[in-house]
Amino acid sequence: MELNKDNIKKILGIICFAAVVALAVIKFDVLYVYFWDILGILYPFLLGGAIAFVINLPMRFYEHHIFENQWMKKSKWNRLVKMKRPFSMMLAFLSLCLVIVLVAWLVIPQLIFAVEKLAEKVPVFMEEVWILLQKLGDEVPEVKEMLGYLNTNAFDWKEVTSAAINFLRNGAGESMLASTFSIAGGAISSTVNFFIALVFSIYVLMQKEKLGSQFARTLKAYTSDKVYRTTMKVCSMLHENFSRFITGQCTEAVILGTLFVISMTVFGFDYALMIGVLIAFTSLIPIVGAFIGCFVGAFLLLVDDPVRAVLFVVLFLVIQQIEGNLIYPHVVGNSVGLPSIWVLAAVTIGGSLLGVVGMLVFIPLMSTVYALLRESVNRRNGLKQNQEIKQK
Repeated sequence: MELNKDNIKKILGIICFAAVVALAVIKFDVLYVYFWDILGILYPFLLGGAIAFVINLPMRFYEHHIFENQWMKKSKWNRLVKMKRPFSMMLAFLSLCLVIVLVAWLVIPQLIFAVEKLAEKVPVFMEEVWILLQKLGDEVPEVKEMLGYLNTNAFDWKEVTSAAINFLRNGAGESMLASTFSIAGGAISSTVNFFIALVFSIYVLMQKEKLGSQFARTLKAYTSDKVYRTTMKVCSMLHENFSRFITGQCTEAVILGTLFVISMTVFGFDYALMIGVLIAFTSLIPIVGAFIGCFVGAFLLLVDDPVRAVLFVVLFLVIQQIEGNLIYPHVVGNSVGLPSIWVLAAVTIGGSLLGVVGMLVFIPLMSTVYALLRESVNRRNGLKQNQEIKQK
């Protein structure tokens, strides 16, 4: 290799890159701690960006279909067109708040009522179970032995209460005070972070075109044309895939909630509307979210009739199979252009790495990677075919 100026730069670049990788491997524990510290500092702004991205979807809908409508421009309300951005943003935030309040209004009172009834019925239910087990123990020695073990190791509630009182008098003063300060500090920190995120999201929404233009001009100024075009292309694909994923996820949630309301009404289940709304809301978490709604729904039905609760679980499993194998992969998978098997892989990997957030993020991310990889494979195969044709 000729040691000219360009080759020397490439060699130095490779050496620097190898040194950085070696340092990252050697000091991985230190870098890991610094990474999470930096992430904690940036958390309010990342949260604000996520809020802005979600709110931008209904805000854009209101802008295009209400304030930019021809009827609005020709009506006496045409002055509002100049204020379309703040009004659209306000309507978008109100829509989100309305959905949350509606779900809480339908679910929370019924859940409190169910807990109160369950507290009354649990002792009676446990007594009936104990009598049934005693009858069964007369016929099955193993059950009788288990009942004897339970009787021997039953809780002495007086002793437990006495120990709790002594702990509160002697050992819990300082720890409870420290816990109180810790909880209060965490609540204040979360409130401040949310307020900063909310303000940041409003600023981003009001100035999104300007911020996008500034990012594009800065990137173009400090990178080559190839890097600039590639980066802008990837950002555009990410934006489109995330938007389609959120839209598809909401569509799938509405379909699933409607299926539960209709099926539960047809089969005569109680709380059909409330459980359907709850399952629709929790199913926004990909694939596994509906099981949270199933647990709460079965809990509510268990208060009145355990048999109905079991039947509801059976109904849930049937609808879940239909939704998981037919509706979700096609509605959400098609919305982001990702085959069904890769949707399942994205949810599994994302959930293992980052929990619920990973499930939400990895589907559009994998969709973008899948599209880029498909484009690269097609381009390379096309070049090879052209070379084979020329050689012939």
